[in-house]
Amino acid sequence: RRGREAPLMGPTRLRYLAAAAVAAAVVGYITVLLLYRWFPPITVLSGISLLILALPEAGWAFYVRAKINNGEIGIGGGRLDPLWVARSVYIAKASAWVGALMFGWWAGTLCYLLPLRDTLRVAAADTPGAVVAALSGLALGAAALWLQHCCKSPPEPPDGADPAPE
Repeated sequence: RRGREAPLMGPTRLRYLAAAAVAAAVVGYITVLLLYRWFPPITVLSGISLLILALPEAGWAFYVRAKINNGEIGIGGGRLDPLWVARSVYIAKASAWVGALMFGWWAGTLCYLLPLRDTLRVAAADTPGAVVAALSGLALGAAALWLQHCCKSPPEPPDGADPAPE
């Protein structure tokens, strides 16, 4: 297929992330079903690390977006290095996958815990931590997708339009 080569790296597809989250949920549910009695307690701090990653990633996305919208991409003088933008895309892609997998894992864990929380005291104690972890995984995935979106080049001006002044 000459002339129609696929790009080496494109945007992360939501359907692939969703499929990974569903697969992780199934694996998580089966794992928890078989091994829950040996699990350590699931505290609220269990998933906070994902949120700790999501917050600066979202902040970086807003910073990159502002720099790109202001035309401050290039070398020198407070400009954003294009290699940093490319590296940010790689970080965003990796974080999106980690967020989807962690969200799926914790959602599968919640599917096991929620029906048991009225009858099993340990399940009731573990549920808030699993909820926080699932939401933190979702936040990491959302921040990663936002960063990936913010790293896009601005659209080209239409033909005949004056380019933005420097």
